[in-house]
Amino acid sequence: MKRYDEWFAEMWEFVRPALPPDGGSVVEIGCGTRGGFVPRLRAAGYDATGVDPNAPEEPGYERVEFEQYRPAKPLDAIVACTSLHHVADLDVALDHVAASLAPGAPLIVIEMAWERWDEATIRWCFGHLAPVDDLESDEATWLHHQRAAFAESGLSWDDYLRAWATEEGLHRGERMMAGLDARFDQTFRAEGPYCFADLDGVTSADEQAAIDAGQIRAVGIRYLGAARR
Repeated sequence: MKRYDEWFAEMWEFVRPALPPDGGSVVEIGCGTRGGFVPRLRAAGYDATGVDPNAPEEPGYERVEFEQYRPAKPLDAIVACTSLHHVADLDVALDHVAASLAPGAPLIVIEMAWERWDEATIRWCFGHLAPVDDLESDEATWLHHQRAAFAESGLSWDDYLRAWATEEGLHRGERMMAGLDARFDQTFRAEGPYCFADLDGVTSADEQAAIDAGQIRAVGIRYLGAARR
């Protein structure tokens, strides 16, 4: 899917420079059905494994939750892309991340802070969706489905957002960042674009411009940390 490819290409520009320069073992937590960054990691010379209950059924992937995955040796890097916000127990997952990394090894996190989706931000996003006739079509994005569910709910946006996050068991962005900082030495953190790939004709630069202008809030989080020695 074009949107998926564009989003991962953009995120790869953040991931690639943060990796160890001389290769090594890398695990991606929550690589999804398409394999996430694993193909790019392998092409760049890394011994990469994708860990996800819904990972592709092919060599180099483990179809388990990361908490149950046991690497053969300490890892040289871990990438967690939009996976930590929905783990069952955030503290258990982060403890396992810390235990799995070699001392000083990087943790690369791409996340979203659902609590920052205020009404102005979501209405800006809804206003930039392409028209679709059928929510089951390939053209319907996750935000198309959210717009439909919100309209059907009859709730205010704040009430709908909280109900959705509770039902999905999502962790807040601030909670994830606190858990990361308690276990890793933070080397970089920034808030920025997240939704652009689902929007019609909107680039990450366009979303950033709207953030800078105060029209919307930054939902995306990019975080780099190092395993403590």
